[in-house]
Amino acid sequence: MATQNLGARGLGPAAAAGFAFAVGALGAFVVERRISTVLRRLERLERETEQRAALIAYQRHNFDLVMKAAADPTLLPVLNAYEEELPTDRQRQYLFANLLYTHVLQGYRVGVFSRAELYGHLRGIFQSALMRDYWAATRHHRSSLKEGSEESEIGKMVDALIGDLEDASTDEWWVVGEPPTE
Repeated sequence: MATQNLGARGLGPAAAAGFAFAVGALGAFVVERRISTVLRRLERLERETEQRAALIAYQRHNFDLVMKAAADPTLLPVLNAYEEELPTDRQRQYLFANLLYTHVLQGYRVGVFSRAELYGHLRGIFQSALMRDYWAATRHHRSSLKEGSEESEIGKMVDALIGDLEDASTDEWWVVGEPPTE
């Protein structure tokens, strides 16, 4: 009795070739899908990197404008967006307070530190009564923020933190409040 070579797993040569082709095509499809997924991730990372670079450039330009106004008494009144007229020295202090707050916020946004660490930095800078005065004077600025936006939520976090700091019965300010859990 003669044995017959039926190819791969009992298939004839043509069927085995077709099966091999299908397996190869499926493998190529899987590889193509993986490459496509990786490319989408790279494109997303590139967009995020560009957005962060644009945010950094914007903040740098904002800093330059604020410093120009702080140095020139004739420009300083242009930035007075408070509910009352402020003396020049107080305006400069508030501008610095704003720069300090945005510096910490920017550090969080670009990933220098986590949200819990942001809270710690904010807890430190809002030890200053002048910083808290600035925050109160700019409350109406934050009222136009989109509800639920990152900046709106951080503003609410600062509001609660300031309340906690003012209500605290300890001199150990670094333990006041409840930092967010990432």
